[in-house]
Amino acid sequence: MTDQATAADGEPLRERVAAFVRERVFPYETRLDAGGPDAAGIRARLREEAREAGLWALPLPAELGGGGLLLSRYASLAEAEGASDHGPAALGSAPLLDVTMLSRHGSPRVRAEYLPLLVSGELRACYAMTEPDTPGTEPALTATRAERRPGGGWSVSGRKWFVSHARDADLVTVLARTGGSPGDRDGLSLLLLPTTAPGFRVVRELPVLGATGQYELALDRVPVDEDHLVGPPGGALAVAGERLQLGRTLRALRWLGQAGRAFDLLCGRAVARQGGRGPLGGHQLVQRHVFEALLALRSTRPLVYEAMALVAEGRDAHVEVGLAKTAAARTLQDVADRAVQVFGAAGLGPDTPLPALFRSGRTARVLDGPDELHITSVARRVLRDRGTSQDSRPLPRAT
Repeated sequence: MTDQATAADGEPLRERVAAFVRERVFPYETRLDAGGPDAAGIRARLREEAREAGLWALPLPAELGGGGLLLSRYASLAEAEGASDHGPAALGSAPLLDVTMLSRHGSPRVRAEYLPLLVSGELRACYAMTEPDTPGTEPALTATRAERRPGGGWSVSGRKWFVSHARDADLVTVLARTGGSPGDRDGLSLLLLPTTAPGFRVVRELPVLGATGQYELALDRVPVDEDHLVGPPGGALAVAGERLQLGRTLRALRWLGQAGRAFDLLCGRAVARQGGRGPLGGHQLVQRHVFEALLALRSTRPLVYEAMALVAEGRDAHVEVGLAKTAAARTLQDVADRAVQVFGAAGLGPDTPLPALFRSGRTARVLDGPDELHITSVARRVLRDRGTSQDSRPLPRAT
């Protein structure tokens, strides 16, 4: 495969991706947010433009029609794509988590039947893990069950919610209990369900601070073929943990992209907005917003890229991913909030993307694991490791 770091004309690939998102995706965000047939037509057009530009599915396997870019080299592109929530879908990288999971843990039939269509954009997939009456941070309490069918395969029943993009999905990977009782860490499995299967139903949309895209699902004895089990029976937590490490890191990169966008807006406003005493940027309190936003960005970026480097190498990155996810979510909320403050009333209205960027930052601190989960998980691991290290022995007292 040829080196994709730069285009044939020498322009860095990251700059090409950033320009595509800025020039092709930004202008349509409001209509894409609204959904419906109009949004579907725009998405189709953007996908075709991405293919024509040679930017389609860059991190997906080349043998399936993707760009074949390694994760370590895709990191900066993920940040550039993420400047818009719609960037990954427009550029074909949105199914990276599902393609990676099914490539590693799907059956031969699943890999042959679905992977090429996911990479091409003809099929869309989603992931259903959390439930209305079960803490999302405790998957062992999952109540959704998959029972053996007399003729073979499984029958899945239960409810899931906060499932991203479920209404438009063709496939959904569901966490369900195939053995044991709620509370047991064993007996949890992942099953791949076609959304056209009988018994599958989208119950309602769950707007998140007014934004669309999240849904509640009902599963009423949905039939699932035996070879649509993802990974071994009872092996869901290992597969899900692998997926979560990559997923949280990708989202942290995309939040960095959105935080950078908010920072650009903040600085542009500070320079261009004139008041009775000159530009806003001449005020020390506005300068403080610029400084603190830049400090947050510069402090967070190394954490996120360190996490991605470890994930790309297949190494344990539990601590690094927890730090990166928490820091990136906080940074996005903080920088967007500062940009809103500098814009004033204009930052609250529909003429800038700042309300959406702030909303993304606030929800990022809850979805995909709340801050508290990552704080306690990272701290416990660090203290456990210190407890088994000789470096943790107390220093001798001074005499």
